Amino acid sequence: MRILLGILSGLLGMLAGWFGLAFLIVSLAGPDNEGGTAMGAFFNIGPLGGVAGFIAGVWLFTKIGLVRADAPPSDAEAVNAAPSAVETSGAKASGVGISAATTPSRARLSRPFAVAVLVLVGGLAWWTWYELIRSPYLTHGFMTLDLQFRLPSAMALPPSSDDVKIEVEEGGEHTDVILGAAWHGHDGDRPVILATATLDKKTSHRVVNLALPGVPEQTWRIDLPYDPDPTPGYSPWRLPSDASTTKIEMNFRLRADR
Repeated sequence: MRILLGILSGLLGMLAGWFGLAFLIVSLAGPDNEGGTAMGAFFNIGPLGGVAGFIAGVWLFTKIGLVRADAPPSDAEAVNAAPSAVETSGAKASGVGISAATTPSRARLSRPFAVAVLVLVGGLAWWTWYELIRSPYLTHGFMTLDLQFRLPSAMALPPSSDDVKIEVEEGGEHTDVILGAAWHGHDGDRPVILATATLDKKTSHRVVNLALPGVPEQTWRIDLPYDPDPTPGYSPWRLPSDASTTKIEMNFRLRADR
């Protein structure tokens, strides 16, 4: 356990020294649009800080992570250290005092230091897992969400695409959808608004909002998996989540860009 904590302490010091020295060089060098300074600071100068940080981390472990404490002598040591009756009487006769047995000093781990090291290592491991393994971005990369909004037959299309406000909420992010030139069509006698949005996040919360002139905002929940695959076609038509009386329906399909 001591060896493991010593290595972890050294590795934490190495990371701190590496990134700290590289960040210091970049800060002192000032703005660099091409990124050459940052690359050089990280790969050429950063390792020097990493070596110094590793040594500092191990040194801190030996100074703070290990606590010296007097250990009580064992029963065998106490028996061996106890003077016999003859030795005691002889010592008294000669006037020489009997010194107590020397108690050995043993090192033990400092619990606060060990907890701090394990918490830092756990936090870094979780962050690495989240960013590199459990990436927040979709497995298929950026995906295209095709949306169709079917209006009631008695409702006319807005005069301009600027009057149509569509917003896609993905997780905690909100994105306004910009309509293209071919933003409307027909399904029989019912006008249809056509829109395209981009999805890129892994999330279980996806919502589409539609606002038209003179019509309350309509909301639909997109029932896609957390990390969805492309859909084989358009979903069935569905009414808004709030059961609006406008009877505007929506369906969608999801396409992979690659």
